[in-house]
Parts: sequence; structure tokens; C-alpha cells
Amino acid sequence: MIVPLLLLDLCVSLYQASCFPIYRIRKVKRADYFVHDRQHLAYLNFIEKFHCSYCAYATGLIAYINEIIGRTEQYFCPIKHARKVAGTHSRYVRFLQYGDATDYQTRLESMRDELAKLK
Repeated sequence: MIVPLLLLDLCVSLYQASCFPIYRIRKVKRADYFVHDRQHLAYLNFIEKFHCSYCAYATGLIAYINEIIGRTEQYFCPIKHARKVAGTHSRYVRFLQYGDATDYQTRLESMRDELAKLK
């Protein structure tokens, strides 16, 4: 799986680098999602350390991508689905209720402005 993960990493990183500035979406800080510290554990052998490094990369990548997708969804369509969805990203709880058209355009712009002001 390392080759598909590396390819996915490249594609998503290029997407963020090219599209986020256009839409004024604050870029996701990669270092916040990739933590490689398990290889320092003396009680792990070489193979275990290798596996831990691979898993740290893979889970960090998925979390990184999840945040990029969450920010993208918040920009383009911050509306909850009609039915419950398993495994939503952290931004989903603030999305607008399905079918709630009250001041939709104003609230959409407000959510977009929030993306530009992220720290």
C-alpha cells in the first residue's frame, strides 16, 4: 500500500497547494498530522519499528486528507446529509442542517470566511 499512499499524498498535497489559495482556504499544516516517534522506543525490534513508522505515516496521511476534505466540503457544501453518516470529519458538526434554507447564502459566506481566518 505504500505506493498508492504516496501517490495519494502527492495528489492531495498538490490539490491543496493549488486550490486552497484560490478559494482563500487556510492550508492544513502537515506537521500537525504526521507524528513519527515510535521508532525511538527501545523495546521494539527493527521490524516493529518499521511497522510503526508505516502506520504512523498512513494514519497521519488519512487524518491530513480528512482535514483537507473537511475544509473543502465546508467551502463548497457545508450542509449535513439527510441521514446520519458514520465517520464524519471535525467540521461536520457545524454544518447547516439538511433542508434549512434560511439565509443559506449569508451563512455559506460566513463559513467560507471562517476558513480564511483559521489559525
